[in-house]
Amino acid sequence: MAKIIVFNNDTDKMETYYRGEYEPMPYNTNGTLKVNEFRGSSKSNILWTTKRAMQSWNSQRYIYGAPIYVGFAFKRPYERWAWHTKSTLCGSCI
Repeated sequence: MAKIIVFNNDTDKMETYYRGEYEPMPYNTNGTLKVNEFRGSSKSNILWTTKRAMQSWNSQRYIYGAPIYVGFAFKRPYERWAWHTKSTLCGSCI
């Protein structure tokens, strides 16, 4: 069970939802984005988004017309850098 915090841009208020892994995200139409897809490989039980982000997802999904792989698009910034990169300026790396 995930706690999902959504900022509703229309009312300027935070909304809290509790959803299972295979339930659709709040403000998601036709169940095209499940909680586990939104979470990705994040280990956090608390997820956050905005109503406008979900509405943007809905419109892009409608335009694309097929499933969209989420990947790490919704990860927190510190969770994106799980891989190790080498600097191009590193002398010992050449």
